[in-house]
Amino acid sequence: MKLRGCWRTCFLLALHLVAASAHGEVFDEDLTLRPLRDGKLQARFSFTTLLKGATPRNPAALEDDDEAQHYTLFPLALGQILREHAVSELHLTLNAGKWNYDHWGHPDEPGVGTGAELWVWMGDTAATSVDRRWQGLRNSLAGLFCASLGHLDEQRTTSPTLTFQPEGSLPNFTNPHELRHATLPSEHVCTENLTPFLKLLPCKSLSGIASLLNPHKLFDADWHGLGVHVRYREGAGVEVRLAFQAVIDPVRYSNVGRRDWSLRSVFDRSIAKACPVARSSKVRVELPSETSYTISPGPTDIANNVATYTVDTAEEALDISMQWPGENSFQYPATSSVPPLTDISVLRNLKGTSQAEARLTLEIKNNLPIQVSAGYLETMPWHLQFYLHTLQAQINGAPRDDLLNIISYTPPVPHSRPALLQAVLTLPPQATVHLTMNVAKPFLRYTEHPPDAQRGWDLPPAVLVPFAFGELSLTNETAASEPPTLPSDRLQRTGVQERRPRRMYTPVLLVDLATPDFSMPYNVIILSCTLIALTFGTIFNLLTRRFVVVEVDPISAPEGQPADTAADGTPR
Repeated sequence: MKLRGCWRTCFLLALHLVAASAHGEVFDEDLTLRPLRDGKLQARFSFTTLLKGATPRNPAALEDDDEAQHYTLFPLALGQILREHAVSELHLTLNAGKWNYDHWGHPDEPGVGTGAELWVWMGDTAATSVDRRWQGLRNSLAGLFCASLGHLDEQRTTSPTLTFQPEGSLPNFTNPHELRHATLPSEHVCTENLTPFLKLLPCKSLSGIASLLNPHKLFDADWHGLGVHVRYREGAGVEVRLAFQAVIDPVRYSNVGRRDWSLRSVFDRSIAKACPVARSSKVRVELPSETSYTISPGPTDIANNVATYTVDTAEEALDISMQWPGENSFQYPATSSVPPLTDISVLRNLKGTSQAEARLTLEIKNNLPIQVSAGYLETMPWHLQFYLHTLQAQINGAPRDDLLNIISYTPPVPHSRPALLQAVLTLPPQATVHLTMNVAKPFLRYTEHPPDAQRGWDLPPAVLVPFAFGELSLTNETAASEPPTLPSDRLQRTGVQERRPRRMYTPVLLVDLATPDFSMPYNVIILSCTLIALTFGTIFNLLTRRFVVVEVDPISAPEGQPADTAADGTPR
């Protein structure tokens, strides 16, 4: 009986693989582990499904019935949403925490802004407007991932085409494509978002690399976030990449303060077996520059200082571990003595104690000995209004308005549209540029305040994209095809390797708007109820009770004692 069940399972698995190959679906899973210099460990899970030969749906055919879609490995729930709203490219991220660019460098997945971020490219059509499909897409994704994406309404939607370029190819439809972008910094990622995320995988979390996605460990990390990325690759098909990133602190888990780690200690699990439908299942570990470490078991391959483990060829459970035998306890590097790991460093804050006005400041430091040009993006809800004429650029207190080359500004419309500010900044070598701008805080209706009004409002992060280094400039075609390189003589002088445009997100800001005293309704209710109770009680007693005069006869006294005295002789 057991042998028959085993043969049946093998037959169904073979039939499943044949069906997937017939439809041209390919699934790959990958895990990248990178030890950081501050003792933390960065983990990036990537699950890629390619639907070969597929193309996005033409929005001009939305009024017609869509052709039948038969998916084997491709996530059906997500595929139906993409076809229903004719989405050509989609990027959704849900993050919690603040990414430290100076100590962790650039992340593998660039979308690390705090909260929820959604941006899509959709073809325009006269039959169904892009805004209407954008609204339906938000609501569909909100139901799929159990997130508050429905709050990404027109008050938070913008079209920053200079910053968010397509990462794939856009189909050549009759009508042009349009971009829709929205952020919700107050949204957090938790288990209710991870559960539908895992259901989109062919093997769920039962086998393969996805079995390491333990929510008890992932949501205890210093930073964590998940992403869903859909793009069209011309000549290949439609690609869906599900990604999860986390920055874990092994020193915090260690009883002796060591940075040693293993899959069992970090995720509380090991990889028992590979996903049977995965074409490739690999774990990559970036080896640190120092040589005083040990890694076990032995990797399948080592190339370019990266150790690769092939999960599908492992005969037993895979539990990778890395140790530093010469360290008794990890010594954190001094912040002032180590250089930042990124080309530029950004610091943004909001200054001012008034509830009517404030000043937005942005400090950008160029860490390279060459000039850098960067795009600057601010998408601000109408709750904070810019005074654009006060925008100034300074270096060491001296005005440098020539550093702001191109400015594109879309003013906000109260209760309808956010503000959109895009500019091109020129950062001199090894210089710090200060941008300042006055802002106004409008008064809101009492119905527009959130339930925790006293906490304040979360403002979306700003985005910077360095796109030109020195005399080298990038075009859209160059940025989309391959990363540019600096000339060889400049490489030797500056030590700069390859550079490509990568987005950098600043931390979110918290603004304190004028908030009414929401305790007043409570006080009015209490006072009114008290007065009503006293008034009603008094009137009710007067109307329902009958007041009469009762005469009391004098008490007869014994002989020899006055009637108005008591037995002991005391007067009454």
